[in-house]
Amino acid sequence: MARYFDASASARIDTRAYERGLRRYLGRMSADVRKAVERTGTDVQNEARRLAPVDTGRLRSSIVARRTNGRGVGYEVGTNVNYARDVEFGTAPHVITPKNGKALYWPGAAHPVAKVNHPGTKPRPFLRPAVERTEFFFRRNLEQLRGR
Repeated sequence: MARYFDASASARIDTRAYERGLRRYLGRMSADVRKAVERTGTDVQNEARRLAPVDTGRLRSSIVARRTNGRGVGYEVGTNVNYARDVEFGTAPHVITPKNGKALYWPGAAHPVAKVNHPGTKPRPFLRPAVERTEFFFRRNLEQLRGR
């Protein structure tokens, strides 16, 4: 089974205050809150996919949401691609050396080299901005459920 969430972001929503207030207002809160949280997890997943930079599409298609266990209701949104953390946070300048063999070579290179000084990459956040919109999505989903 693939292990997701090597690069992940979580959001925990304290649903107790919402449940108390909405139970008084609607009288049927637990199912509505649970449904709003599920929709919110999907919304955050879709927002992360929308924000993810695309080269081959592998990173974007690997982003999934899953419900978490524990107190209250929550979800995690993440990906299992090994370079997701580098995309989200960027990389510092670093040296690339060969893993197998004595030299590096790629199509278009003038000649094989023993190492390459990589300048690093700028961060291109996609998970954190999506998770930051959790409260907006949750409120919107609750309002839609109230309007039923």
